[in-house]
Amino acid sequence: MRKETTENLKKECVLKIILYAIVFTLLLSQTVIAGDATTVQELIKCKLDAVTQVLQKKDLAQDTKNKEILEIVMPIFDFSLMAKLTLGKKYWPGLSEEKKDRFTELFVKRLKNSYLEKLTLYSGDEKIVFKDPVSIKKKIHIPTELISQDNKISMLYKLYKSKNNWKIYDIEVEGVSIVQTYRSQFDQVLQSGSIDDLLLKLEQQENKPPLSNSSEDLETH
Repeated sequence: MRKETTENLKKECVLKIILYAIVFTLLLSQTVIAGDATTVQELIKCKLDAVTQVLQKKDLAQDTKNKEILEIVMPIFDFSLMAKLTLGKKYWPGLSEEKKDRFTELFVKRLKNSYLEKLTLYSGDEKIVFKDPVSIKKKIHIPTELISQDNKISMLYKLYKSKNNWKIYDIEVEGVSIVQTYRSQFDQVLQSGSIDDLLLKLEQQENKPPLSNSSEDLETH
């Protein structure tokens, strides 16, 4: 009887140890996630503050501002992944390495031009408000609001952790994903044409100024 009681106590002890270990692991995981979320939010805040400081320099020519801004934001964008996501599994795997490289090059130029064009709308009265970051699996979303005197625009920065640092892989403006918007445009071209047709259209628009929408429309005729 005593032997059975001793064995039961041992089992209870082992179960408690396992339970405590699980609880400790979960708490530690939540602490790490919370720490990552704070780190990512500070990263975005630091970059946006730096961009704002450049925009406020009245003595700088626009080309110089653009160059400085790109130097600030380039390291936190994974442009190559964004290019891949815009074509998705339906088209990307079937491309040759040469066409992948060419598409990525044209897409990145298009994205940079669009981003810089949006910044020309900066008046100096805008304020960026950060909301609580959201952890979704291994990704972190940073919700913000760009508030001006007569307008408020919600922006959501989506990041994942690469080998070296956290990287932006998509941005939502008023709930509209930049990646999804481009994917929809590119899909319209590819449904009736080929990747060469898409590359040609991107090349033709390479030197055109971007429109004021979240991404420029591609002509499909």
